[in-house]
Amino acid sequence: MLGEINSFLNNLIWGNILIYLLPLLGIFFTVSSKFVQFRYFFKMFNILRDTVHDKQGHISSFQALMLSVAGRVGGGNIAGVAVAITLGGPGAVFWMWIIGLIGMSTSFFECSLAQLYKEKDAEDSCVYRGGPAYYVTKALGQRWIGVIISVLIMITFGFAFNATQSYIITTSFESTFSVPSWISGIIITFLFALAIFGGIKRITKFSEVIVPIMAVGYLLIAVVVIALNISEVPSLVGMIINEAFNPSSAIGGGIGAVILQGAKRGMFSNEAGLGSAPNVAAVAYVAHPVQQGIVQSFSVFIDTIILCSCTAFIILLSGIYQPGVEGIQGVLLTQNALIEHIGPFGGYFVTIALLLFGFSSMLYNYYLAENSLNFFVKGNRTIFAIFRVIVVALIIWGSFQNLSSVFSFADLSMGLLAVINLVVIAILYKPVLQLIKGYDRQLKEGKKPVLKYNDYVEFKIDKEVWKEIVNNINDEKEKAKV
Repeated sequence: MLGEINSFLNNLIWGNILIYLLPLLGIFFTVSSKFVQFRYFFKMFNILRDTVHDKQGHISSFQALMLSVAGRVGGGNIAGVAVAITLGGPGAVFWMWIIGLIGMSTSFFECSLAQLYKEKDAEDSCVYRGGPAYYVTKALGQRWIGVIISVLIMITFGFAFNATQSYIITTSFESTFSVPSWISGIIITFLFALAIFGGIKRITKFSEVIVPIMAVGYLLIAVVVIALNISEVPSLVGMIINEAFNPSSAIGGGIGAVILQGAKRGMFSNEAGLGSAPNVAAVAYVAHPVQQGIVQSFSVFIDTIILCSCTAFIILLSGIYQPGVEGIQGVLLTQNALIEHIGPFGGYFVTIALLLFGFSSMLYNYYLAENSLNFFVKGNRTIFAIFRVIVVALIIWGSFQNLSSVFSFADLSMGLLAVINLVVIAILYKPVLQLIKGYDRQLKEGKKPVLKYNDYVEFKIDKEVWKEIVNNINDEKEKAKV
């Protein structure tokens, strides 16, 4: 009975609310900001290169980007795309692209807000905290909503999703390499504990290494596949676009199913608007909130437009996928398609990719949960230590369990989180538009944008945080002149 209730609520939230709310608000944010995700796209490279990063151990924009990519990029890029194609056909890929491009603006808004309303960590003055719980409390004065958001994040990401990732990784290794799940579970748990007991700085250092390796490696293998089938690529792109509007009769549900599958998998994969990425966006040390909004918008692009497309091309350029034919799906579809292209190595590669994608997602999930815990108990080392032990224990537990029911419950809590967060950022869109105007104005004046914090006092930001950042930046500029 509980399973039926959970399934009903999941279908209600994801299939009847978020499926419309996410794209509609994404379009609203895109239009109201004058297509901010496209106007600022190429500025991202300059931001990552030039972002002010002092010598006191602050976290850079690049590190924050790698941590957010670690979370966005995961099993959804390998298995989720395969599910979308299985249920919605090749046309689902087109709608996945559309939801990704629209979602870039949503991510820009929520992550700019997280930066604007961030605060200092009670334990480490070089670390910042922020996210939906923080900006709903400061901007709207509704701490009770912040409490709900924090609890949902802790349950969804810190407990359920991490246990599930552990299960996926260990069972994949057991299937491919015949390594008992308890052995791989212990190894993963040890590495995970090593990262999280070092705090956010060590987590970002792990992500800084793992994420580029996994993303570039997966991209390179896709490039090899495309190069081997280059003559078929133009017709494949044409088929994807055609199937998006005129799906094959073999696809049950017609164009509605195609759009639904593409949109759902895109939303699950890139997390734009779900309230998770802002927690990471807040930690970066930047001169202006818009800078991190731009960087996090690019994170959505990496996830959906680049890496999801890699999986789609790997599957559709193989002979494995048959429209309307029930058979292998999910990660096995991607795995078998890659074996078809490059031989047995393809199966091993997918398993290793799942390991890197899954482990990096676990680090990201943990930070989201830790940030939520900090909302309740700022700087209490004992509680944080106990919390870390619990999370580590769940990683081991997850390696032995079939967690389908837990994962389903996590989907429900994440859906509730998304609805709350989307409503909040829709209410708080004006501060973001003011941030964009201020950023544009300084660019036109030929200046490197720095937040004019006195212009935002009416929005109840932490003025002292931004005053210190701006003063540090001005001091560094003076030293550079000397």
